[in-house]
Amino acid sequence: MNRKFWSLCLAAILSPCTALATDETEQGLATLWEVLWHQSGTPTRIVRWESDIRMRMTGVELPRHREHVLKAMRDVTAETGVRLIDVTDQPGEFANLTVEITPDTALEDNQPCVTYLDFRSEARVETATIQMRSKDTWRCAYHEAMHLMGVRGHPAGKTVLSYFPWKVDSLMPLDKVMLRAWYSPRMKGGMTPFEALPVLADELIATAADKPAATQARERFFASTVEQMQAYAAGRGDIPAIVKRSGKSTEEGIRHGRSEMSYFLGVAYFEGATVRPDQKQALTWFERAASAGNRRAQSYLAGPSR
Repeated sequence: MNRKFWSLCLAAILSPCTALATDETEQGLATLWEVLWHQSGTPTRIVRWESDIRMRMTGVELPRHREHVLKAMRDVTAETGVRLIDVTDQPGEFANLTVEITPDTALEDNQPCVTYLDFRSEARVETATIQMRSKDTWRCAYHEAMHLMGVRGHPAGKTVLSYFPWKVDSLMPLDKVMLRAWYSPRMKGGMTPFEALPVLADELIATAADKPAATQARERFFASTVEQMQAYAAGRGDIPAIVKRSGKSTEEGIRHGRSEMSYFLGVAYFEGATVRPDQKQALTWFERAASAGNRRAQSYLAGPSR
């Protein structure tokens, strides 16, 4: 039997594995794209910490929950390089993060834990507050620790951020990819989704066994996502699945999301982020967003800075 025959046989054996790896990459990319959407169903910019996190825990049953919460916070911050300092036992020390363990009767059954991020501009987190009901702390700690770092979405996929998580007591590989990318030197606070997506995608591809196949999957995903977002921004076709899954999306929010997406598409074409630079396309999307009252788009049309 000749070499060509054996090559064909080997390709037949390997192709299911390649297809599986490609599917996993595409699913991972979809999850990474969805973390760039707020749970209200609107696309967001990158926000992240630029300082140490000084945490104080308060509330009920602290001895019971403290070590688990600390482990979740340490695991998450370890992936980002952000320093975590626990000042719970130092009443006079400054804290920019408060973690409150609330009674089981507090909060709501459909939202037993919540994170509030405080930022003066949509770029850098200044302070934060996390609340978790005592009985839900075990399943909430890693989920809210991810939100603490600025990752605000609730994507479908293998992540502790999912509405129906695969795991709740430790980070999953995709969570680590998100965090490393979010705090990589390439990522900057204030980046738009199309500017951030390539950074997230490259971090995912770095973990892939078949990098050429993963790279091809990335290019297909970029093209498909841009096409879908153009339709969404223009009000054509159906709204994105991430918006449908959000329990907080409203008609007004969808209109705002379309305006924001028009602006983000303008930035994408202007900067050549996720797509090839195209000044004509950029102008078209900026004009659409500006006509819908988007102030950032109006600023772009008025001058080069934003």
